[in-house]
Order: sequence, then structure tokens, then C-alpha cells
Amino acid sequence: MSLTADQIRWVAHLARLDLSENELQAITRTLSAVVDYINQLNEVNTDGVEPLAHALDLQNVFREDEPAPSLTVDAALANAPDRQGDFYGVPPVLE
Repeated sequence: MSLTADQIRWVAHLARLDLSENELQAITRTLSAVVDYINQLNEVNTDGVEPLAHALDLQNVFREDEPAPSLTVDAALANAPDRQGDFYGVPPVLE
């Protein structure tokens, strides 16, 4: 299933993209190739294959949770656009 230029033009419209004719032709070819590849993958027989969250069997790959020195208040707030004492100043959300 190849995509048409009109379909790509419509997707570009939805994405608020202004494509030139050269860009439209290039993107039409590229996205058509992607869609054709996905269609090819859909033809593969996957009966009896369990869905995977990860290609490798990994469990508990987290680092040890060990205490470490943290930033000082001054270092953490050094680039704050609005510092109010030891806190970030933010606009109120309730009035």
C-alpha cells in the first residue's frame, strides 16, 4: 500500500507543516517505504510467540540505592528565575 501525495499533504496539513513540492515527493517516497515495511512485518506468522517488553530477559537492572551527597540549596537554586528564600518562586495556580 503506497501512500499518495494527497494523503501526505493531508497529514502535513494536520501537523501544520508547509511542504514544498520537492519535500512532498521525498516524504511520500519515504513514508510509503515505511508503510510497506510495516505491512511486510504484519504478514509474518507470530502464532505462539509471546509478546515482549524487551528483547533480552532482564530483571532488576537498577543500581543499588545508596545515599550520596546532594546539592546545597544555593547550588540547586543558582539558576532559578525567581528564588523566594530557599524555594522556587512560581506563579499562583489558585487565586
